[in-house]
Amino acid sequence: MQTGTSTIGVVGAGAMGSGIAQLAAQAGHTVVLVDQNESALERSAAALAKVAERLVEKGKWSAADSERIQSAIDRAMAIEKLAACDWVIEAIVEDLGLKQSLFQSLETIVAPDVVLATNTSSLSVTTIAGKLQQPERFMGLHFFNPAPLMALVEVVPALQTNAAHVDRAKAMMDAWGKSPVVTKDTPGFIVNRVARPFYGEALRIFEEGLATRETIDAAMRDAGFRMGPFELMDLIGNDVNYAVSCTIFEAFYNDPRYRPSLIQKQHVDAGWLGRKSGKGYYTYGEGQTPQTANNASIDTKQFNWIVERIVAMLINEAADACYLNIASPADLETAMTRGVNYPKGLLAWCNEWGARATLNILESLQIRYGDDRYRPSPVLRDLAAQKTSFSL
Repeated sequence: MQTGTSTIGVVGAGAMGSGIAQLAAQAGHTVVLVDQNESALERSAAALAKVAERLVEKGKWSAADSERIQSAIDRAMAIEKLAACDWVIEAIVEDLGLKQSLFQSLETIVAPDVVLATNTSSLSVTTIAGKLQQPERFMGLHFFNPAPLMALVEVVPALQTNAAHVDRAKAMMDAWGKSPVVTKDTPGFIVNRVARPFYGEALRIFEEGLATRETIDAAMRDAGFRMGPFELMDLIGNDVNYAVSCTIFEAFYNDPRYRPSLIQKQHVDAGWLGRKSGKGYYTYGEGQTPQTANNASIDTKQFNWIVERIVAMLINEAADACYLNIASPADLETAMTRGVNYPKGLLAWCNEWGARATLNILESLQIRYGDDRYRPSPVLRDLAAQKTSFSL
């Protein structure tokens, strides 16, 4: 369990920051967890104590592990406590100005060779770095929630980042037992960009009245996804999912491929956020089982075209990410299988279907709707013309 010796600083004692601190402590690092809110620090310590107690009961941690990990985290309210850290990872709210201000302050506190990293999921790493005196030592390290359990970490160099730090970050994430992937600093990075059609196309089908939420969820679960799109949006929170969609849509200059859904906006406006509000696309309550995908009747023909439409759009997005060198094909596959637990990599899925078959689905949608939303990636056209597959 123990791998590290350097000191890791974490700013932000919310769920994500606390999870990162736990990870670092598990890997053998000394950790300094900073938050200006004393209550947040107290909640973080109490939450870790509960986790530790549960893991000891299950035999996953020894009592010595529990004591060592909890005692390895020093909680403080002043960022000056980060002065002796070798790495500092920020996990505060998604506010560009606040993040830039924080890192400008950190530059005056930590040593010149300390790597600074943001856990942002939606902001430009390059833009944050642009306000720093030493942007070459800054990067993104995007963990997924809950950080101790989710395997994927997106390593996001800014345009200014020294490549040596990217290699160091990958090595450290490997040592922490994570699956790091390197992605360009582009809106949504890999996962939040490539996964948009899983939600957006499902919402589009529902808006058109072509299938119910229950049927769409059941079809995607039948295809091997752990949760259907509406179940997953309710779990994530419609406010969070809609905000990501809006951010990516705006960042791509209103590209119709990423257009948010009016139905999702209305759910947010109504306060129907999902599980956390008791109502979303389904209704939740104490002792109540929501009427979800498990209650949908099976119609094989309908299931097939729902899966074809949504998965073809996912494949197209992954193909475009490959075409634009957002990440390597291997990292794209790892991101979607390890980050959002897709049943298989999207490029492998394309190889299984065949590029021509995938292209046919997209072209038929484009003809039907006359919408640039369904424009096929040039990669799919090339593969179909050459009768070849993605090299994986």
